[in-house]
Amino acid sequence: MKEEDKTTAGDAVPHRAIRSFVLRQGRVTIAQQRALDDLLPRFGIPYANKPLDLDTAFGRHAPHILEIGFGMGETTATIAAAHPENDYLGIEVHSPGVGSLMKRIGEENLQNIRVIQHDAVDVLQSMLPPESLDGVHLFFPDPWPKKRHLKRRLVQPPLLALVASRLKSGGYFHTATDWEDYATQMLSVLSAEPTLENTAAGYAERPASRPQTKFEARGLRLGHRVWDLVFRKR
Repeated sequence: MKEEDKTTAGDAVPHRAIRSFVLRQGRVTIAQQRALDDLLPRFGIPYANKPLDLDTAFGRHAPHILEIGFGMGETTATIAAAHPENDYLGIEVHSPGVGSLMKRIGEENLQNIRVIQHDAVDVLQSMLPPESLDGVHLFFPDPWPKKRHLKRRLVQPPLLALVASRLKSGGYFHTATDWEDYATQMLSVLSAEPTLENTAAGYAERPASRPQTKFEARGLRLGHRVWDLVFRKR
C-alpha cells in the first residue's frame, strides 16, 4: 500500500547520481490550482543554488524538520497542525500534491509550513547547509518493487551520507515503508551509516508523531505491515 504518489534525496554525491522522483502526469483540480495561485507565492520557496536561511524563511527561530516527498500533503499538514512549535519544510515536485498541501494550509491556517517544488537531492546539496536540520521525514517512498528497478530506490548510502550531514547532532531521520524487502534494505543502509545510530533494536514502533493515514489503516486491516525506522545523529 502507498499513502500517496510519493516523490522520493553529500556533498560527495555526483550531480544527478540520484533523483528523488520520477515525473508523473497528474491532473491539478480547480481548487488545487486556486491554492497554488493564491498561496504558493507566500508559502513556497523558489529553488536557488545557494544556502537557505531557514529562520528567515519561516520568520522565527524554531526546530526545522524536512519532509522529502510529501505526496498530497495529508501527513505533513496533520503533523504541522499538531506541532506548531516546529517548522516544516516540505519538498515535492508534483503540482497536484503541492496544490493539495497549499489548500490544507489555507483551510487550517497553518503558518509553520514552507514548500520547495524541486528535486530533493538538489535542495539538500545546494540550499540546506550542514547541520541545519533537527529532523528529516521520508514516509512511504516509491518501493520500486521490480528487481531491475531496485537501483532507483532512494534510500541508499549516498543519500544517507547527504541527509546525515544536514542533521544537527541529536537530529533524527524517520522513514517508513510497507514493503518488507525495502524495510530490510533500509535497515541495512541506515545501520551502515557511521554518523547515525538506531533508536530501537531493529524496527521502531510507529511514533505517535507519525499519524496513521486512511490508506495505512486500510492496509493494516487487510493484514499488511508497516515498518518504521528512526535513527539519530550521533
